[in-house]
Amino acid sequence: MASKNKYSVLLPTYNERRNLPIIVWLLHKTFTENNLDWEIIIIDDASPDGTQDVAKQLTKAYGPSHILLKPRAGKLGLGTAYVHGLQFATGNFVVIMDADFSHHPKFLAPMIRTQAAGNWDIVTGTRYAGDGGVYGWDLKRKLVSRGANLFADTLLRPGVSDLTGSFRLYKKAVLEKVIRETESKGYTFQMEMMVRAKAMGFRVAECPISFVDRVYGESKLGGDEIVEYAKGVLNLWLKV
Repeated sequence: MASKNKYSVLLPTYNERRNLPIIVWLLHKTFTENNLDWEIIIIDDASPDGTQDVAKQLTKAYGPSHILLKPRAGKLGLGTAYVHGLQFATGNFVVIMDADFSHHPKFLAPMIRTQAAGNWDIVTGTRYAGDGGVYGWDLKRKLVSRGANLFADTLLRPGVSDLTGSFRLYKKAVLEKVIRETESKGYTFQMEMMVRAKAMGFRVAECPISFVDRVYGESKLGGDEIVEYAKGVLNLWLKV
């Protein structure tokens, strides 16, 4: 898989002190084993648990060419975190993922191979196709996720099996174009990104992944997020 490509991982964090060293080690292992050029941009939203202190130690351990800490003043939304991190990315490909192990770096290699095989603009990890799956969620959470995807698919017809997924590989130029058109900043951000990308004519491939509920910390999904998502789907149905 050796190539001249460089992969920039945008890693938003909030209270990920315990997760960060391991996810960085796993990313380093994946990229190194596949002989790929890489960097990780940690976008921390003023975590009170010392996440930034850990990030600074990781910068010393792996070097500033591989680990960049680009903090923000507070919790400003997932969408703006990616906008913030993207301006520091030097790779021609950008990976967006979570820092809590719900997205395992081992799936990056097949995602990269998929992209290269078809020169896809975007490769998105899917829990709901092929041998993908979800582990660690109770029945309620699974039903909410399935229902959210079914609701969006019925209205928007995006042609993607996992519209709410947030483990994706983008050509950097594509991500820059799509993110400029995206209005959402919170829970509906990933959905809108994919719908707009498809509407703009970009080519999307799916790669099955196993999604595992976060190891440390608490899920951010609640009733307010579900309502926000439903409103976001309806707004996109009217606009796109």
